[in-house]
Amino acid sequence: LDLSNCSLHSVPPGLAEAAAAIVLDLTENPLTTLPNGSFLGFIHLQSLAVPLALECPGGSDAWQEVTVDGSSRLCQGQRNPCNTSVELAWPCPENSVCAPDGPGLIQCLCDSPFHGYKCLREGTFPMLVFGGILGSATVSLSLLLWGTQRRKAKTP
Repeated sequence: LDLSNCSLHSVPPGLAEAAAAIVLDLTENPLTTLPNGSFLGFIHLQSLAVPLALECPGGSDAWQEVTVDGSSRLCQGQRNPCNTSVELAWPCPENSVCAPDGPGLIQCLCDSPFHGYKCLREGTFPMLVFGGILGSATVSLSLLLWGTQRRKAKTP
């Protein structure tokens, strides 16, 4: 994806739709910062060129090689932050596993059959019970309102 020399003053809001990009060029733009999370979901990104004034997203530890070439900085070979010997600052909770979510970013995914907040619930979501309670509450409230508001309706 070549966004070089596009007069970008900030990261375009639609950039998240290009999360499948492998190569991205942002050079020759008057960018001043890269907001945190700008590259959230960019797990396939292997080569990123940014203006020299900017650092590589996630820092130099998130990339295998960072080189300076003229007026640009080239970040190559995105590292998997889950495969580092350094212990993560925010370890994943029990019953979950670390997964990369962009340069220097991680996400914690629940192991099967766990789900919910901090992967503490085991089994599947009780869809039948949830749907039954929601449906019966809706029908009951509808009948109650129909019965109490019926007298206010004008008949032709």
